[in-house]
Amino acid sequence: MSSDPIADLLTKIRNAGMARKKETEAPHSKIKEMLVKILKQEGLIEDYKIEDQTIRIYLKFVKNHFIILGLERISKPGLRRYIKVKKIRPDRSKINIISTSQGLLTDREAFKKKLGGEILCQIR
Repeated sequence: MSSDPIADLLTKIRNAGMARKKETEAPHSKIKEMLVKILKQEGLIEDYKIEDQTIRIYLKFVKNHFIILGLERISKPGLRRYIKVKKIRPDRSKINIISTSQGLLTDREAFKKKLGGEILCQIR
């Protein structure tokens, strides 16, 4: 059993994409559901469904290539990484997902709402 469920989710998505699988699934939790919801809103996955205690994630491909180039866990259980709103620099080539007092937000949303927080992961 892993002590980092977010890293496990990112690894499942990354591995399924590299294997060109249309879908993958992971155990359900609220934070994973919020993370997958952001991926859907950003157009990085086709869809997701909550079934019993699992999240089924339908991956998105363009010309048979996985649309997500990289998934990287930034803040880890052994080394937490936080960012102040003054240090947030939204970048179009990547998306940082930040855990804030208002839930999980992309770096662009956190910048607009003037919120800092823990940088969970980076998506390219």
